Amino acid sequence: MKNPVLLEKLKCIELLLLDVDGVLTNGGIIYSDDGSETKIFNVKDGLGLKLVMKVGIKVGVVTGRKSAALDHRCRDLGIRYAFGGIQDKAKILEKIAKQTGVAPEHTAFIGDDLPDLSLMRRVKLSIAVADAHQTVLENADWTTSAAGGCGAVREVCEALLKARGKWEKLIDQF
Repeated sequence: MKNPVLLEKLKCIELLLLDVDGVLTNGGIIYSDDGSETKIFNVKDGLGLKLVMKVGIKVGVVTGRKSAALDHRCRDLGIRYAFGGIQDKAKILEKIAKQTGVAPEHTAFIGDDLPDLSLMRRVKLSIAVADAHQTVLENADWTTSAAGGCGAVREVCEALLKARGKWEKLIDQF
């Protein structure tokens, strides 16, 4: 990371929050004939999340939709903080801070669309995925090179680990 301001922000992050559709997924939603919903998650993003949790960074999701597929994914990854059906994402931040013990000044959020702006404006580090809406890109501290659902979350996770000097030690474990 060559940007010293961004590097300092990354170093102080203790909680990584994520939007779901368009961040953990590519934004597509598949409905089966019976009306059940399916989502496609990137396995590399999942490993990145497990790695940051392994070094003590807490992870949570904040999304406007509720989904059984997301519930399963959170369980699979060990994500304890999942908030679905949230229309005003900034309003949930105080509750998240109480549950996690992490203040907004030690929180990062990855978003992609207009409903994410309110939360992006309240955290220490706001991140947009590469294919985010233009207004979100303009309001982000950092934009990933990868698109949502295509490695953007992994990119952020690796940057967090590298900023803390944990990346090389984790790689040695493989």
